[in-house]
Amino acid sequence: MKVRGQVGTWTLGIALALGLAATPSQIAAQDKDHVVSLDELKSDSAKPAQTREANEAEVRHLLKTEAGQEALKTAKVDYAKVDKAISQLSDDDLATVAEKSRQADHDFAAGGLSQTLIIVIVLIVILIIVLALVF
Repeated sequence: MKVRGQVGTWTLGIALALGLAATPSQIAAQDKDHVVSLDELKSDSAKPAQTREANEAEVRHLLKTEAGQEALKTAKVDYAKVDKAISQLSDDDLATVAEKSRQADHDFAAGGLSQTLIIVIVLIVILIIVLALVF
């Protein structure tokens, strides 16, 4: 009877060892079955932050131009306050303001806008920023 118990214990131990040895290969097989890799997930999760950074940079670029500085002086608004307000905008509002900034910058570079019109556009951008924060 003792021999049967020992054989049973040995059999259970061998089965447990084989089961533990097979586990890493099963985990590796599961990693290969995923549709999206971990690197893709990381890059996808970083895209919104990168987009927001690019949008903030675009708006700040327009406000730092000569026309932007002149518009800020005309509106009697401190750049530091507007800069702080830019970072508080929602992603949607920031995307809208950034698109208007890009369009104004592109049109001005192409010669389609005068300095005065750029100042008006910058004033509108400032107004959008202020209204987005208030409402």
